[in-house]
Amino acid sequence: MRDPYDVLGVPRTASPDDIKKAYRKLAKKLHPDLNPGDAKIELQFKEVSGAYDLLSDAEKRARFDRGEIDAAGNERPEQSFWRSHAESAAGARYEAQGGAGFDPSDLFSELFGDRARGARGGGRMRRRGADVSMRLAVDFVTAALGGSRRVTLPSGRSLDMRIPVAATSGQVLRLAGQGMEGAAGGPAGDVLVELEVTPHPWFRRDGFDVHAEVPITLPEAVLGGRVTVPTIDGKVNLTVPAGSNTGDTLRLRGKGIQDNGRGVRGDQFVKLRVVLPERPDADLRAFVEDWAKKHPYDVRAKVGMD
Repeated sequence: MRDPYDVLGVPRTASPDDIKKAYRKLAKKLHPDLNPGDAKIELQFKEVSGAYDLLSDAEKRARFDRGEIDAAGNERPEQSFWRSHAESAAGARYEAQGGAGFDPSDLFSELFGDRARGARGGGRMRRRGADVSMRLAVDFVTAALGGSRRVTLPSGRSLDMRIPVAATSGQVLRLAGQGMEGAAGGPAGDVLVELEVTPHPWFRRDGFDVHAEVPITLPEAVLGGRVTVPTIDGKVNLTVPAGSNTGDTLRLRGKGIQDNGRGVRGDQFVKLRVVLPERPDADLRAFVEDWAKKHPYDVRAKVGMD
């Protein structure tokens, strides 16, 4: 694997924010969902994800910079280090024992055990694969009610991932064993999926409650009536009391998000907004002019704006 700094196109002095920005830019460009069937792009995306996984982890980055691990997160060969120390110690013991019947490899094994024997034999250490981080956009309703989303992994494989009820932006879900391959038969790493709940045109979340602003007509506000309003479960009918005004808020109990901690659902709050016709006709103008003469009132004085 190439140097992760080169893969992301950042200098070795790059800050964590610079690394994150570079990764997001490349991930958006190279994501397999945007390049279906392009094997070369899939490999590039996998390489970018692996580089970000290493450099976004402060400990891994420091070890890579010190030369302790390679770009794949695997331990670098330490054969020369072990051999020089083992042979020095072996020489000392050899002299102490008069040089008779002593094999330096015995001390080598004694000092470092199976790990050292593997290194001397040229074998690779069994290492767990690196974790891979990615972001996933989830729509508001799926995040609220739970569901599943099809995701494409860095390996190019796609699977359905379960989105839990009441999911939030920044929440991280783990796909065990779906990350980078391990070394020398080691287990694969994980994929860490950070959720990003996209804004909804009508709904806004507050804890386990849902808020929505619903427009109503002038007759509905003055006379009252039944109106259809959206909820995360679908449309329901709501009674608007006569004499309602912009800003009045009505409650739909149990139409919010499930709170598993309490075993209940939140509520939905519907804020009314009175909307006049786009082009008031002559009849409405004449009525309002006549009504205003008989019923003057000052709404600004009531709130101290006179």
